[in-house]
Amino acid sequence: MDYDFDLFVIGGGSGGVRAGRVAAMGGAKVALAEEYRMGGTCVIRGCVPKKLMVYASGYSEAMNDAEGFGWSIGERSFDWSKLMAKQDAELDRLEGLYRKGLSGNDVTIYDARAVLKDGHTVELSTGETFTAKWILVATGGQPFVPNVKGAEHVMTSNDVFHLKDLPKRIMIVGGGYIACEFAGIFNGLGAEVTQFYRGAQILRGFDGEVRGHVADEMIRKGIDLHLGTDVMEIKKQDDGLLVKCTNGSETVVDAVMYATGRVPNTEGMGLEEAGVKLGRRGEIMVDRYSATSCDSVYSVGDVTDRVQLTPVAIREGMAFVETVFNDNPTAMDHEMIATAVFTQPEIGTVGYTEEDARDDFDIEVYRAAFRPMANILAGRDERMLMKLIVEKSTRKVLGCHIVGPAAGEMIQLAGVAVKMGATKEDFDRTVAVHPTAAEELVTMKEPVR
Repeated sequence: MDYDFDLFVIGGGSGGVRAGRVAAMGGAKVALAEEYRMGGTCVIRGCVPKKLMVYASGYSEAMNDAEGFGWSIGERSFDWSKLMAKQDAELDRLEGLYRKGLSGNDVTIYDARAVLKDGHTVELSTGETFTAKWILVATGGQPFVPNVKGAEHVMTSNDVFHLKDLPKRIMIVGGGYIACEFAGIFNGLGAEVTQFYRGAQILRGFDGEVRGHVADEMIRKGIDLHLGTDVMEIKKQDDGLLVKCTNGSETVVDAVMYATGRVPNTEGMGLEEAGVKLGRRGEIMVDRYSATSCDSVYSVGDVTDRVQLTPVAIREGMAFVETVFNDNPTAMDHEMIATAVFTQPEIGTVGYTEEDARDDFDIEVYRAAFRPMANILAGRDERMLMKLIVEKSTRKVLGCHIVGPAAGEMIQLAGVAVKMGATKEDFDRTVAVHPTAAEELVTMKEPVR
């Protein structure tokens, strides 16, 4: 059978764009449909604009610190509109690069919503229909807001980047990394931040000591964090939004942001009708090669709900091209993925948490907690935390956890060692780089009790 395209990609995020571009570079005839903006969650409404906002929010603390080093800082002010304008220009630039990367490799771009009619047929919102030998679904995810009374008054992380003004008082609901990152961002930009999380501690899934350390520092920085607390109702009134919570308290804020998880973008796409099996949360079920239950349909990225990270989606997209177009079956390795969380303080982590490692191994834990050199003259009490989780019998480092400045930069390189199976003695043999915070990773001699 003759098809219109060898590959039709649905979704213009990191995974879909990379797969489409690389397949086209190899000689495949490729089309890609994206209903919103090229770049997906990461570039348009996620990692990139969020990191820019993290940078912006850090300057308030940096200016305070500067005085401890002899600098006199004059009158300060922050212009939200100026930040947003600069940020929007950068996102436009990046979107342009994504488009150029596709069109420059002869990928046909359709700015439209695409749904499956069957395993080889895609219908666009323009009314056009195309056939393809292979279809790759890479539609990502979207924020989930629970059915709370007054939910029409809340915003999500998608909406933050379109705010006209900086809220003076904001409530953030959630305890995951997105909620905690934005709590730090708004706090650093000068807003009064309240955070509600219904669980016993923020950042579920991370190392327990890391979670407690970050929570304590967030509170120290001025975030009004309430654990074991959830919203019952949100009412609009003249002086803002009245938030009633489960402990009986009432709080008035200018904005309420929900960061209570994300769900896969699969609704109304005709997937199940085309023979693609979905999980209970709507995620596309795939095997280790990203193949779905429909022979001609594959899927990568957040829509599969495996590991929701941009570099993972990119790797999955590359593995898909190797498997389908290069006759080289390749499975993405989802083990020991290093990641950073841009809370304030920042987290870098790779491998097992202490809790999970104790379940599976006989371990030793090495820990260092200290005030970084910069904080001493700055007069700040904030401390860094570093942990190595080591298996006693093999001496392999099973996990590395860092909290503090540049944790994300450090964990990228520590991740190489952990991924390679480095032992504690490999770390010990490495000469320290002095004076740095990172040297603590190779100078921890005795395990904690």
